[in-house]
Amino acid sequence: MPTYASCPALLVAAPASGQGKTTVTAALARLHARQGRRVRVFKCGPDFLDPHWHELASGAPVHSLDLWINGAQDCARRLHDAAREADLLLIEGVMGLFDGDPSAADLAQRFGVPVLAVVDASAMAGTFGALAHGLRDYRSGLPWAGVLANRVGSPRHAEMLRAGLRDPQDWLGALARVSLGGSGAALLPERHLGLVAAHELQDALQRLDAAADALAATPLGQMGAADLQRWAVDFAAPEAQEPVPPLLAGRTVAVARDAAFSFIYAANLQTLEQLGARLCFFSPLRGDRLPPCDAVWLPGGYPELHAAQIAANTGLRADLQRHLDAGLPLWAECGGMVALCESVHLHDGTVQPLWGLLPGQATLHKRLAALGPQQLAVGGQVLRGHTFHYSTLPSNAPVVARSSRPGEASAPDAGEALYRMGSLHASYFHAWFASSPRAVAYLLGGEGA
Repeated sequence: MPTYASCPALLVAAPASGQGKTTVTAALARLHARQGRRVRVFKCGPDFLDPHWHELASGAPVHSLDLWINGAQDCARRLHDAAREADLLLIEGVMGLFDGDPSAADLAQRFGVPVLAVVDASAMAGTFGALAHGLRDYRSGLPWAGVLANRVGSPRHAEMLRAGLRDPQDWLGALARVSLGGSGAALLPERHLGLVAAHELQDALQRLDAAADALAATPLGQMGAADLQRWAVDFAAPEAQEPVPPLLAGRTVAVARDAAFSFIYAANLQTLEQLGARLCFFSPLRGDRLPPCDAVWLPGGYPELHAAQIAANTGLRADLQRHLDAGLPLWAECGGMVALCESVHLHDGTVQPLWGLLPGQATLHKRLAALGPQQLAVGGQVLRGHTFHYSTLPSNAPVVARSSRPGEASAPDAGEALYRMGSLHASYFHAWFASSPRAVAYLLGGEGA
């Protein structure tokens, strides 16, 4: 018989992107964390930026949940483990509630998590009720919590919205547009790829407190521990997981981590540790040299915003060159790959030199160059993950594989290239390490991978 862990849980969804899901999720996490509750937050789908805000709000690591990238068993395990130690679980959805395959609705329905719909009601009145009704009843059996009106203009506007609901119990309150100090500027600022990460803003916690204070005035925000029990979910313990083989035991993996190299899943670090690796972090932007190590991981991020600083760290460039000359492995992912190329062509027309360890020039575009779930065959294994970038990087480095979409075979002229030069592997592909620890060990030089 399966064992269960019970915990109140909500999946915060919306009819579309840009409705305020991240702000509401982070505000709810911050509000309850301030009241002494243990809050665990997850993000539906692949995302590196929103989790920074949720981790700051909750004080706990944030993992992604995706029924394809993670797999259902991995999602079940993470939810069950979190429910055992938390007072409240929050999952931020992705795009619109029913968008994508799998969608946020698929995740909510599989695990029985009630949906809290956040709707930008700034330009609507009675239609709000129709939209809430559609979200709730479009799919039979969808667990439902209620609806929160966001960016509401006035108390009278809020009453008009509330009156349009068929079921008064769906109403969880209204939020006015929240800004810091009444400036009118976005509380959580954005740029290409998504939100500005919380660790880049000195007043990030102050911004979350402003959102939590606003939410505290709503029926949703006024709920205490007993009220939350209406949304308690029993999370079943998954089947026993096959242990991760210690293929990186005794090896040190150096991981770049700063504002230019910040696209790091907490689960990826967890997988490296399960493989037996000792992790050592360094900051190219601080001027760090490469620490003594057996392998290097350059994750994605925003190298284009810090290109001059990256290029100026000539000592690290020399260290990386010696590392490769010694035949030691280096895995460069998306922005990490861009940092290794010869130069980047920026929006203003300038060309900024970079480390020049990978042939080719990157070009930053104003529109997305690629987006979506991907899988990559490497070392006789298959890694799952995604791609999401605004730049392109043609290179004459040897291409040893290409990623493909779920359920599709790799094609020679499609997907993200996996470049290999000696012990260097580089690609725009973002890997979810837990999907194939053996493939990760192969990229990082593990024994028997």
